[in-house]
Amino acid sequence: MNCEELREHYDLYALDIAEDPERGEIRAHLGRGCEVCMAGMKRALETAALIGVSAPLAEPSSQLRRRILASVGTEEGRSFGWVFALVAAALLAVSVYLVIGNRRYAQEAAQLHDQMRSQTSEITRLTEAFAILSGPRTTEASFGGAQPRPPQGKVFVNPSRGVLLIASNLPRTPADKIYEMWLIPKGAKPVPAGLFQSQDDGNAMHVRPGTVDMASTSAIAVTVENQAGADQPTTTPLIVAALPAPTP
Repeated sequence: MNCEELREHYDLYALDIAEDPERGEIRAHLGRGCEVCMAGMKRALETAALIGVSAPLAEPSSQLRRRILASVGTEEGRSFGWVFALVAAALLAVSVYLVIGNRRYAQEAAQLHDQMRSQTSEITRLTEAFAILSGPRTTEASFGGAQPRPPQGKVFVNPSRGVLLIASNLPRTPADKIYEMWLIPKGAKPVPAGLFQSQDDGNAMHVRPGTVDMASTSAIAVTVENQAGADQPTTTPLIVAALPAPTP
């Protein structure tokens, strides 16, 4: 089912009363990061949360109570006390259900918001990478050695748009470590160029946007550092990509 067909079922899903196949379809769309369904569910969950918050704990007014008791007589009216007790208990149960549901909906809305923010960050990263790849003054350099399964790939450097590193055979670091990229100037200390982590399959892409002094930069390197990163490399580089000399 497409997003347009599921649009009318977002509110039912948010209230946990949607039925299959629509329920399963919405869950599948959310699972694969469908932006249309995520936006629709965010609105639906916010609406459900507002409904829960706005539902007051009600009880019969004193005027209504007096009118009912007067209409049946005092003694008979007393026998209706269990009715008011039952109504109050039911309203209390509904209020508790709404409070619990409201918390769950708020949590789901927060999760959707985090997913959307993550997707926005990824789109920005891909846009920056494409800008470097398509830049008219971009220079590329390859890396990789002869030893068994070394990290290999390419770096792309654009003087006005930044550096893009694409690697394979780069295993994930231990939990307390992370990869750090460096710009290696000629005759000067390495310059930190951002932290990144590889994927489970050993592939990695890292973008360092901004200007690069091509005339003074001789190479791009990658080391393993502590999670917080380092001001200067503390380990032997796993990747060193020597940049070609700039043309006059």
